[in-house]
Amino acid sequence: MNKNHIIFGGNILHYSIQGTGKIPLLAFHGFGQSKEVYEAYWKLHGNQYTVFSFDIFYHGNSIWKDRNKALEKEDWEHILKIFLEKHEIQDFALAGYSMGGKFALASLELFPRRVKELFLIAPDGIKTQFWYSLATYPNSFRRFFRAMIVKPKYFYDVLKFTKKMGLVDKSILKFANSQMNTREKRRRVYLTWVVFRHLKFDLKLIAHLINTNNIKLLMFTGKYDKIITAKNMMDLLQYVKEYEHFILEAGHNTLIKDSAEHLASNQ
Repeated sequence: MNKNHIIFGGNILHYSIQGTGKIPLLAFHGFGQSKEVYEAYWKLHGNQYTVFSFDIFYHGNSIWKDRNKALEKEDWEHILKIFLEKHEIQDFALAGYSMGGKFALASLELFPRRVKELFLIAPDGIKTQFWYSLATYPNSFRRFFRAMIVKPKYFYDVLKFTKKMGLVDKSILKFANSQMNTREKRRRVYLTWVVFRHLKFDLKLIAHLINTNNIKLLMFTGKYDKIITAKNMMDLLQYVKEYEHFILEAGHNTLIKDSAEHLASNQ
């Protein structure tokens, strides 16, 4: 695996390079993962794509040094410009899974004329989760979530209440608990929520960019996914003229591998 990195204002973005294909594919993972999660893509599609798989900040080896400063779209534009110039990339494809969907959508918004394909794999950024809104706005809720890092009792009390009231699906509660069961995980949840809070999108604009630039859109969701559902993806897809939406026999956690295998079996 060829590993590389970019330094921007003291921040470090790490990524790997795999495959020999002519099409550069910029790939962004989900929460709690790292760049290695796109292994199935370069193993199955490495002849077609050269996969640049990134460690999102607070994951893998990437560092965002100022936890009080939100990542702005202008920051991401500057980082991507450095990356694209470094590797002499003109046109490219994008892949974003779960949280990584925000980075794929931001990249599309910033460089729409250079994006030829877009793989959205149960992406965040289309329908904002209730918990995400609470964690970022207003400040009083943000302080509450920050307090959960050192006092997880608050979090578990909320889980017990939502479970008792039947407000949230059990699989979502299980997923939330798995991402919050250590102090380091809770810290990472809080920091990614807060630092990435400005990665929001006008879905009509995103659809317009896809339509006018003839970007090939492939959407993948899981039939049994309760985290990011196929139904919620219509918030974007209703405005897109041409797309393919594959609802796979899967939950949330295996969709990168499942989508890579689906593409390979249907080529």
